[in-house]
Amino acid sequence: MRISVTDAKGQLTELVRRAEAGDEVILTRHGHPAVRLVPVAAVLDRESRRAILDAASKAGRAKATPGPDAAHSQDFLYDEYGLPK
Repeated sequence: MRISVTDAKGQLTELVRRAEAGDEVILTRHGHPAVRLVPVAAVLDRESRRAILDAASKAGRAKATPGPDAAHSQDFLYDEYGLPK
């Protein structure tokens, strides 16, 4: 829905309700789009954020593949005497 800023002044409460319900509300100035009303995303509570972080951490640990440690990561470049191959 498009409505001019002047007309929207008297209908702001209704326009906010429509935007919260998912309708696209665009305010125009001189016939050109100026502002779009959109609902604010819900803020997650502490427990919800913790659950998301725990799930992501668990998924990351499950995918981790052990590799060589830093001290031996380039051993393939050297022979048994420690000289470059």
